[in-house]
Amino acid sequence: MRRDAELTIVRDHLLQLDPDGKRFATILRNTIDQLLNGEATGRYDWNTLFKTEKTHAGTLVEINLQREFTFEDGDATDYRIAGVQVDCKYSQRFGMWMIPPEALGHLCLLVWADDHLSRWSAGLMRIKREWLNGGTNRDMKFTVKASHRDKIFWLWKDAQLPENVLLHLDEAIRARILIPGKNKGQARVRELFRSVHGKRIGRGVVRTAAQQLDYMARVREGDKGRARPALRPEGIIILGDYQSHQAVARALGGPVPGEGEFVAHRVARARPEHHDRPHAAIDGDYWVIARPGEVADPAPRLPEAQESRVRTAST
Repeated sequence: MRRDAELTIVRDHLLQLDPDGKRFATILRNTIDQLLNGEATGRYDWNTLFKTEKTHAGTLVEINLQREFTFEDGDATDYRIAGVQVDCKYSQRFGMWMIPPEALGHLCLLVWADDHLSRWSAGLMRIKREWLNGGTNRDMKFTVKASHRDKIFWLWKDAQLPENVLLHLDEAIRARILIPGKNKGQARVRELFRSVHGKRIGRGVVRTAAQQLDYMARVREGDKGRARPALRPEGIIILGDYQSHQAVARALGGPVPGEGEFVAHRVARARPEHHDRPHAAIDGDYWVIARPGEVADPAPRLPEAQESRVRTAST
């Protein structure tokens, strides 16, 4: 196939903006959470969205990508990226991008994400009529023929979508967290971090559990009912996206929370029998992740954002 110079320009520009796809993945995660609107609805499953909400998903993806990457408006297409006209199409079903007639001849940024699979892809394709199905439906939209999906240049293929933790929990654990009733937000957040350990938990999950405007306050230090102080006697720490907390996460050998994420662990003071485990020093003592069935010790108070009381085992 002849080299497409414009596709190469757009590809290089997008990969320069987002070399590992993390920004793109975060946008998709946040867009799905925006549609679920768990804070107001308590929903966590794409399948519970109304048809009109699912239809709106493509528009929100287009808008949120443009806001994040500050793409210029296109003339015949959604965007102008590095001076090139590019349309954007999103589908929750792989391969079912709805291509409008005005996109013919232009580049399309084809985006797919599936919350149940925790996977996403994004690629570029020059839209040619002979590579498309359809055009006979009422709005004259096309889909890409399966036999011509090899014409898509994948920027990211089957990449990891930040997990929708509530969606993938065992049903009994999820029911224990999502206590029904009003004014139960704090209790739900405590149960979330009591039940889910060693996983990155995003703001959307906390928002859905709390179902309150001040959902982040349900985690922070302060009132003894908040998650961090309430769970410390049970040996549970809740790491956030502070640099000091990320240092603890690395030292303990578990997942490192990214922006807007939390990771909870049951911890124990390091003892001689723990010599083979990663450990972190917090407030003058060494700590390890307690394994299932092991007794946890009352957890230490974690350093605040600007504190530097954390050392790895090598210091």
